[in-house]
Amino acid sequence: MDGEELLTARLSLRRPTPADIEEIFRIHRDRQACAHNPADMLATRSDAADRYRRWAEHWDRHGFGYWVIRRRDGHRHAAVAGFCGLKLMRLHDRDVLNLFYRLDPPAWGDGVATEAATAVVAWAITHVAGLPVVARVRPGNIASRTVAMRAGLCRAEHLDTDGEDGLDRVYAKNWHDEL
Repeated sequence: MDGEELLTARLSLRRPTPADIEEIFRIHRDRQACAHNPADMLATRSDAADRYRRWAEHWDRHGFGYWVIRRRDGHRHAAVAGFCGLKLMRLHDRDVLNLFYRLDPPAWGDGVATEAATAVVAWAITHVAGLPVVARVRPGNIASRTVAMRAGLCRAEHLDTDGEDGLDRVYAKNWHDEL
C-alpha cells in the first residue's frame, strides 16, 4: 500500500506490525517519554497490544496512521527511535489529521522528530489533500512546539482546546478558512 513506508535521509518510517508491540510498550511506559501526556502511559503489554490494534485498525480503515521510526543505518532491525504519524479526528466540528510524534528519550535532540514529522506532513499534503494537519501541544512542551513549527505548522490560538492532560495549544497547516 502506498505510504506504508516513508524514507528520509536518515530515517525509515514504516507501518507498525505485531512485532512492534514490545517497542510500543517500552516507549509508552517511559515516564520521560510521556511526561507531557501522562494519559498516554501504558501499564501492561496487554495495553500495548490494544494500542497496536487501534493503530492497525486506523491503517486498515484509512490507509495511513502512525509509523514506526527507525534510523537507516543499514540494519533492517535498527532500534526503534519512536513513532510519528497521523490520526483522523474531529477538532471544532471539522475532520483533521492529528500529527503525533513520540520518541524514545535517547533519540531526543538529534532532529529525528523534526525529520519524521516533516516527512509525515509532506506525505499528508500529497496523499490526504484537503484535510488540515494539526499538532496539539502542551504549553510547557517547548520541544514539541519546535517540531510542529519546523514541520511547517503555524500557531492557531483560536483552535486551542482542553485535552485529556490539560490545555492543548494547536498548531495547524491548511486550515484555510481560519488561519
